[in-house]
Amino acid sequence: MKAKINKTNVARLLDKAKVPYELVPYEVDENDLSAVHVAAQLGEDIAQVFKTLVLQGDKSGYFVCVIPGANEVDLKKAAKVSGNKSCQMIHVKELLPLTGYIRGGCSPIGMKKHFPTYIHETAEDYDYIYVSAGQRGLQVKLAPQDLIKETRATVAELCL
Repeated sequence: MKAKINKTNVARLLDKAKVPYELVPYEVDENDLSAVHVAAQLGEDIAQVFKTLVLQGDKSGYFVCVIPGANEVDLKKAAKVSGNKSCQMIHVKELLPLTGYIRGGCSPIGMKKHFPTYIHETAEDYDYIYVSAGQRGLQVKLAPQDLIKETRATVAELCL
């Protein structure tokens, strides 16, 4: 018998939108919250395990970038697609009050308020990708098109 996975807010929102998805648990390593670790735990290609980053632009304020787990966000590209001259990652202590999520468990779905969201273009190369389900130790597997629609995201080149 499979262990029951408690539904997260992310799962409830996807249910409400009638989006097909799968919740996939993994072993959390408090010393390694990286997407690379998550991909290894899931036995999946790191290129399909996306991380959610929250940035602040000099003009638009906060926005979200969803990028492949092994990549770094290119701040110049992120600023350009979001209509900013410059941008920076927010400080980790701002994450919870701003989004309702903690580091290692930040999902692009279901933040406290909707921020403009940008998804790296390689997401569309796959039938499915993973993003955080809103807590450490749980990923949501879904079609990139569904994620793009659900987060009202713009697909763009965001990485170095």
